Amino acid sequence: MLVCRAGLWQFAAMLTLPNLLTLSRIVTVPLLVALLWPAEQGARWTTGYALAFALYCLMGVTDYFDGYLARAQGTVSKLGVFLDPIADKIMVGAVILMLAATRDIAGIHIAAAMIILLREIAVSGLREFLAGLQVSVPVSRLAKWKTTFQIIALGALILAGAVPQFPFVQTVGIVTLWAAAMLTLVTGWDYLRVGIKHMD
Repeated sequence: MLVCRAGLWQFAAMLTLPNLLTLSRIVTVPLLVALLWPAEQGARWTTGYALAFALYCLMGVTDYFDGYLARAQGTVSKLGVFLDPIADKIMVGAVILMLAATRDIAGIHIAAAMIILLREIAVSGLREFLAGLQVSVPVSRLAKWKTTFQIIALGALILAGAVPQFPFVQTVGIVTLWAAAMLTLVTGWDYLRVGIKHMD
């Protein structure tokens, strides 16, 4: 009983505001998918896209504030470090899959989306491998640019469904999606090069 209570107390102590914000991004992903789902069925529900875009922006805001608050309050935790990249990858993966299903990403542009998805999976595995060797790989400036283009691309592609009368929004989304994909290849190779040095 005492062990159980100690475990519950320890878990409750980990539920800081930054960690709760990170968890909120994870639990909100199904709602984001649900808002885009009618379009996958062939119904162009612009209201759904508009709500999905608003939710996507809100998730982006929480992504910024969970890290900012953790550093400002000195509450950076192992749970937060573990959950934050997972929350980001779940959101990116879910949005890319839904936009492909709704054909907002279609044709040759699927290749750019696949490059981004595969890189996210590969880098996650590589980071886990290097962590076991106690080797850290700092985030490069190019990786931050990749993330920026990726966020803009997915946001623009969702917004394009809400404002089909403005086709340039879709164009912005596609162009930045390819920019993110190109940077993904460069930064992915950087991670792989570091990993190869530690492989027997």
